[in-house]
Amino acid sequence: MIDNTDLRDTTFVVVDLETTGASPQTGAGITEIGAVKVRGGEVLGEFKSFVNPLTPIPAFITELTGITEMMLANAPVIDEALPDFFEFCTPHNQCVLVAHNAPFDVGFLKSASVEIDLPWPDFEVMDTVKLARSLVSRDEVMNFKLGTLAHYFGTVVIPNHRALDDAQTTVEVMHRLFERAGSHGLSTYGELKEHLAKKRK
Repeated sequence: MIDNTDLRDTTFVVVDLETTGASPQTGAGITEIGAVKVRGGEVLGEFKSFVNPLTPIPAFITELTGITEMMLANAPVIDEALPDFFEFCTPHNQCVLVAHNAPFDVGFLKSASVEIDLPWPDFEVMDTVKLARSLVSRDEVMNFKLGTLAHYFGTVVIPNHRALDDAQTTVEVMHRLFERAGSHGLSTYGELKEHLAKKRK
């Protein structure tokens, strides 16, 4: 059972998305998926795909991400990209899906899976924002944005609103947070989950 697995032996798939807007409920779509599969500090694989959202990209999104409609013109649509991403995550019941502000990324992925009638895998999901809030004090950082934590921890990869780069940054932040978790006596994924559950109460 994954809960009893030592953090060093747990497989994490750290994902980041770029999108055309803030919510799939308002018609926004995914434009890029980036993910890194890691275990024990070792990168097992990386996933990177543009996605043609079949909707216009607002100018401010292009300015933020550098992703243009021309770049996505020949990109796979979500019907093709999402199954490929799920395949990258296999076996689903033996990995933890991680994102910084997971409700955003997971919300888009779940919405897309419903839209294309693709069953949602039974992922464990971990949010590095919640993890950071539980292990890093406000005396250390002014907020828990990825860029702030990247600067505080001195990550090699700097977040830049591109999916794979931001996923790579999140991996570095996650590992630094795991070091802190270890100092709190948290060594398994289940202990980490219990720690986060207590913090929410």
